[in-house]
Amino acid sequence: MLFSQNDIDNLPIVESELAKKILSQKINLNTINYDLKYHKLDLNLDPEEAFISGTITSHFLALEDLNQITFDLSDNMEVETVIHLGSNINLEFIQNFNDEVIIDLPSTQAQGVLDSISISYSGNPVSSGFGSFEQSNHDGDPVIWTLSEPYGAKGWWPCKQDLNDKIDSIDVFINTPIYNSDIEDYVAVSNGIEISQEINEDIKTTHFKHNYPIPAYLIAVAVTNYEVYSHEVDNNGNPFDIVNYVYPENLSSAQNQTLITVDIMNFFSEKFEEYPFSDEKYGHAEFGWGGGMEHTTVSFMGNFSRGLIAHELAHQWFGNKITCGSWQDIWLNEGFATYLSGLVIENLDGDDAFNSWKQQKVNSITSQLYGSVYVPAQDTLTVGRIFSGRLSYNKGSMVLHMLRTKLGDDLFFESLQNYLSTPEFAYGYAGSSDFISSVETTSEMNLTEFFNDWLFNEGYPSYSAQWEQPASELQIILSQSTSHESVDFFEGLITVRVIGESGEVLDLVLEHNYNNQIYINDVGFNVSSLEINPSYNVVSKNNFAVNLSSESFSINEELIIYPNPTKSNIEIKKPYSLKISNIELYNINGQLVSNYNYSKNLQLESLSQGQYFLKFYSNSGIIYKALIIN
Repeated sequence: MLFSQNDIDNLPIVESELAKKILSQKINLNTINYDLKYHKLDLNLDPEEAFISGTITSHFLALEDLNQITFDLSDNMEVETVIHLGSNINLEFIQNFNDEVIIDLPSTQAQGVLDSISISYSGNPVSSGFGSFEQSNHDGDPVIWTLSEPYGAKGWWPCKQDLNDKIDSIDVFINTPIYNSDIEDYVAVSNGIEISQEINEDIKTTHFKHNYPIPAYLIAVAVTNYEVYSHEVDNNGNPFDIVNYVYPENLSSAQNQTLITVDIMNFFSEKFEEYPFSDEKYGHAEFGWGGGMEHTTVSFMGNFSRGLIAHELAHQWFGNKITCGSWQDIWLNEGFATYLSGLVIENLDGDDAFNSWKQQKVNSITSQLYGSVYVPAQDTLTVGRIFSGRLSYNKGSMVLHMLRTKLGDDLFFESLQNYLSTPEFAYGYAGSSDFISSVETTSEMNLTEFFNDWLFNEGYPSYSAQWEQPASELQIILSQSTSHESVDFFEGLITVRVIGESGEVLDLVLEHNYNNQIYINDVGFNVSSLEINPSYNVVSKNNFAVNLSSESFSINEELIIYPNPTKSNIEIKKPYSLKISNIELYNINGQLVSNYNYSKNLQLESLSQGQYFLKFYSNSGIIYKALIIN
């Protein structure tokens, strides 16, 4: 899923609005005792009416002895009949206020036995989340579309909604009027490959079949007066179609925009593996939401920008072939898709454009001091937190980029390829721990600290470098402060760009393992300045470098401020020989905030949270220290 470009540009606003949409999440313990093998969805839809009726046939394997079976369905929907297919008898059932349909089986279904039932139902679905079931218009023509992520599937059909089961295969039959009021064909779209269209009097039945495991939230339907056209992907001699369903008023522009999908498909296939559903199709279906949604084999699209095309296509590997095992792990879907859209920029537009992309992500992430990529359990009640653009999307993508920096390109992409091909995960579910274990196996590296810092904990570092060049050698003291107390230090690689007096440029990649770490390099030219993290390969903010005298350089390491970050006051520890006259406090914009006479304890209660730096005037020169107020 991806927000619109306008939404991306206004992520804080988007997150605020989405956070207002609260849905109750529960793991339904009443649905974990059976394994869904097959669904047949036989649906009746008229785009002019916000209404659905139909019959859902389900084949399921008992995981324990069953006397009842439970499906998820919103309580405003009405179940009319439930039929046991084996005996062709009507079954007793109840609908409760917990959005459940509880069905009495005709006899005890033994563990390991396959059985099947059909549920006939109808109603006007209450839309929730991002628009689980919507009836609207485009250019005066009616349209119906669904978007069930994360909790909306039960709003429009009886299903098993939790992320603990995938349906092995589905058939979708969509029964619609033949024409709209302008005598234009209604065209239906769903997952998988279109098998047939049949007309019986004034009803058209379109049959789609999907033969891969799929969770309920990725099953989708849409109906309107679509224009349909295709692009062919060669796929190494085994071609398949990219089928596009677009509004007639947008046909011309869409035809120009969607062609890039072939190039992106080829790029992803070469970088990772063959498109996971190549024996069916890939496609786009235009719908009335501003962003996009990655329904398996057919992404619903609010526009056809290259970035949106890349993001939703990336989900077919990361999100659809392998699906996050819980909404806490949503970064395995959204962080990955976001990063792959960045790889498209790197591949098609070059390094400068990719650096700009990374800068935008870093700016978004560091707009607040806190927040983990991994969604805390209590926050899965809030749709806006699950789909936080700042955390799940942007920080999730940068975690992958920093992992790439740590592993190197060859090992990084090999790790993702192995993850995709792991039998336990392929066409199933995976959690963050599964991904980490997979990468550790491929890389033969212990990545516990990396993922604890960047995935499970919060914040980011701010780097400060003090440097001098007494002769040919450049000497650097590198330190960092962290924006959140959950991480005391971010170990890893950081690039320091060295700029010479005659325009020379040299990038030093430093392994940073502790504060006040000293590096000595013979750079071969006279240095004028340093720049920290110039290509935005690390999530950081408010980095600065200052040139010190030799004496200041040596003594800087012995001047310590703590705690840092702090909620209020700090203590200052210095050598006896260092005499400090006064201290100036500056904000991140370089504006003087306060001036203090030297004291071992500075009172900072009046300061608002944020990042600052302290300027110490001493008998050894000026010394700078970064400071975080939480």
